Amino acid sequence: MATPSIFLHSFFHPLFFITLLSVAVTGAATTAIPKPRQLVAGLIPSKAGFVKDEIQENMIADDHGRSFLVNISIGTPPVPQLLTVDTGSDLLWVQCRPCADCFRQNIPIFDPSKSSTYVDLPYGSPVCPCWPRNYKGCYYKKQCIYEVSYVDGSTSSGNLALEHIIFETSDQGTVEVSSVLFGCGHSNRGHFDGQQSGVLGLSAGDRSIVSLFGSRFSYCIGDISDPHYIHNQLVLGDGVKMEGSSTPFRTFNGLYHVTLQGISLGETRLDIDPTVFQMTAAATGPGGVIIDSGTSVTFLAKDGYIPLSNEIQKLLGDRFQRFIHRTVQGLLCYKGRVKEELGGFPILTFHFAEGADLVLDANSLFFQKKNQDVFCLAILDTNLRSFQPSLIGIIAQQHYNVAYDLIENRIYFQRIDCQLLED
Repeated sequence: MATPSIFLHSFFHPLFFITLLSVAVTGAATTAIPKPRQLVAGLIPSKAGFVKDEIQENMIADDHGRSFLVNISIGTPPVPQLLTVDTGSDLLWVQCRPCADCFRQNIPIFDPSKSSTYVDLPYGSPVCPCWPRNYKGCYYKKQCIYEVSYVDGSTSSGNLALEHIIFETSDQGTVEVSSVLFGCGHSNRGHFDGQQSGVLGLSAGDRSIVSLFGSRFSYCIGDISDPHYIHNQLVLGDGVKMEGSSTPFRTFNGLYHVTLQGISLGETRLDIDPTVFQMTAAATGPGGVIIDSGTSVTFLAKDGYIPLSNEIQKLLGDRFQRFIHRTVQGLLCYKGRVKEELGGFPILTFHFAEGADLVLDANSLFFQKKNQDVFCLAILDTNLRSFQPSLIGIIAQQHYNVAYDLIENRIYFQRIDCQLLED
């Protein structure tokens, strides 16, 4: 769909299947406490320069076990924000006052009129999607208007602006980066639950903050159903640990495409033609595999999903009773408990190019339905959504440090307890 608006890749966001992925977790209160900080001036995402400091932010699993959230602060004086970490989009956006239509959030909504460092992005700016065309009244409003939309119907719109953003550093201090491009959302609708206040886009798109920090970042996550685990972390900059096995990636529309060569369940290599996961030569049609932190579940092309689903049904069929999910046709569910009853289930391995493997135990392969003795396979057929590339969601990445090197175009997978990265 050709429009000048900024499009977040809606099928990569945790709002997709929000009712599906409600697991049994308890809430955790999280606040950001401003500390003494240093100022890095005049930085907009570009290749001209980047922040020298290593940014290390704590993350928490959201209360529904769908995604991971990170604390930053925005404006002067700083206002804490809790954002979904999303490698499937490139824009940092938060809710802003005045709200024409805003979803409920637990923390204060950012009011740009009360910040001394807030600046609207001019509609004539080269990075404005309005320019050079007059999109949705940009010329008349003298503002740079943005829109983002999600496949479940959730949307955010407002104006692009520049503002001071405060990050934590690895030495327990903070760094304040000025003139960061972000979306100030005045109309936001959809399935937001009050915990998050926006999205932190970390794709390779032109508006991503990744380029501010030397084009390297990583996230290390534990159990997505445990919001009390304190060692989840997001690292931006030269301090990123590029360790473990690695595989090359290519970018298209800012997304991280990798080469998936095969899938094993236990010692069995599934009979899947590797071409099932190949991207088209022009990278414009269906196909390919994307690594994404903003979607909960994994999606596989039909000819890859069916052999896997068949093998899992053979292993579970005699032990567990099938459960028919009422809202998602084709979702493979059973009556039972993952942690208590699937401890010896064979591991699943995604085999990527150049020998990199992503290994999933039962906790990363299945998810537990909230308040029910029902578990479901956290992998679905791409036919259940309108966009066809396969993708590896965040549930599959649990207990890994995943590092992105946008200079060498490589992704690293290191299975590790995130606490060990702090030693």
